Amino acid sequence: MRAFIFPGQGSQAVGMGSALAAASPVARQVFEEVDEALGQHLFRLMTEGPEGELTLTENAQPAIMANALATLRVLEVEGGIALAEKAEAVAGHSLGEYSALCAVGAFDLATTARLLKTRGQAMQAAVPVGEGAMAALLGADIDKAEALAAAAAEGEVCTVANDNDPGQVVISGHRGAIERAIAMVKDHGIKRGVLLPVSAPFHCPLMQPAADAMARALEATQSPGAFLPVYANVTAAPVTDAATIRQLLVEQVTGRVRWRESIAAMWAAGITEFVELGGKVLTPMVKRIAPEADATSVVTMDDIEALVGRI
Repeated sequence: MRAFIFPGQGSQAVGMGSALAAASPVARQVFEEVDEALGQHLFRLMTEGPEGELTLTENAQPAIMANALATLRVLEVEGGIALAEKAEAVAGHSLGEYSALCAVGAFDLATTARLLKTRGQAMQAAVPVGEGAMAALLGADIDKAEALAAAAAEGEVCTVANDNDPGQVVISGHRGAIERAIAMVKDHGIKRGVLLPVSAPFHCPLMQPAADAMARALEATQSPGAFLPVYANVTAAPVTDAATIRQLLVEQVTGRVRWRESIAAMWAAGITEFVELGGKVLTPMVKRIAPEADATSVVTMDDIEALVGRI
């Protein structure tokens, strides 16, 4: 059994999508459709930069989605791989959940691009620059990370944002609390704390204004639901119902990304093969969560052709 998985923020890079677009008219069509939906030259920004502008949350989020969906469309149209026939489930990390939902028909491509643009803008606006921060805790399991976050909070927000894999947890909150946590890692048996180069403290209660904005945007968005189960970030459980999907996406803005639990749940459900589309970030995480799983990254035309030959 197989799941397709979709990367989140941090997987963007100048040049992304350019080789795929050069090789495939199907990929070019995806990038053009996203540009049209957003009314901006996002693909030009993806291929030419500048990096600082691409890294802005409101640009990075739709860019990563567009790159992943272009990869999927090439796989489907040129490779003859129908997701409904070749996968049992999908999942995506943070914004990647929107890519996953688009892949299984919950939203069309233009709607997904606009939702991610709104989400990026709302997340950026929720907390003044410099007030929030995030840090990766290396060599930390979830129990150690939760204990550290509680000790460092001192009345401020400091909480687990991403439970990525058995050795990496990300915390998010007020900058002062995150800096205290980094200074305290050794006391909690954690190898290292690394401040992340992000512009806002994602997946924590400080994002509530962004959650409110997404609630309004999603309420105005039609969805037929998903034709395959999507393992949701906030529950690590499968969902297909449109109303539930919308509610979970709102909760996801402030809630924990339960990635380790999601992969473990899929593995427990009999899924043994994971295919990451448009990035190479999640594949190593999968291998650390489920060492016996078959995990593959599909980024280039060669990767696509190899996957088509295999499945």
